[in-house]
Amino acid sequence: MTVDTRAKTVETISTAPLFDIVVDLDPRVDFGADAPLGRRVLYRAAGGSFDGPDLRGEVVAGGGDWALIRPDGVMLLDVRLTLRTDDDELVYMTYLGRWVIPPQVRADMADPASRHRIDPARYYFRTNPLFETGSTRYAWLNDLVAVGSGYLVDGGVGYHVERVL
Repeated sequence: MTVDTRAKTVETISTAPLFDIVVDLDPRVDFGADAPLGRRVLYRAAGGSFDGPDLRGEVVAGGGDWALIRPDGVMLLDVRLTLRTDDDELVYMTYLGRWVIPPQVRADMADPASRHRIDPARYYFRTNPLFETGSTRYAWLNDLVAVGSGYLVDGGVGYHVERVL
């Protein structure tokens, strides 16, 4: 196979911390029987907080994750959240993602009382947050791409979010 001569060597992608976020969740809403693409569920955001070098604040209740659980058990995330910064600015955060739980971890995940204690290294939980805001102070968020690593916490989910430089 030949290499396309139009391909260029570019700088390696690097990241820097944006924030850590914890989203408290209401009980899951199940849309019912499996649909052709899988089982649709809603995890409503009940609140939470975020904290990073350049912004911090709270997760406003009312957003959520309209997730699709595929027949193979992989969860496709579709999340929309409102963030309120500590100086009272609003930021819309949206992301897609994947949560892949290997078969050998699924039994441990079945217990809602203890699954938040499972080491996140045992599963793959990644997101790609994007942001919108009319705030002049946080307008820089409108132009960046971020990546996040998710994990379970007692009562919700957490993410370590990095900005792509």
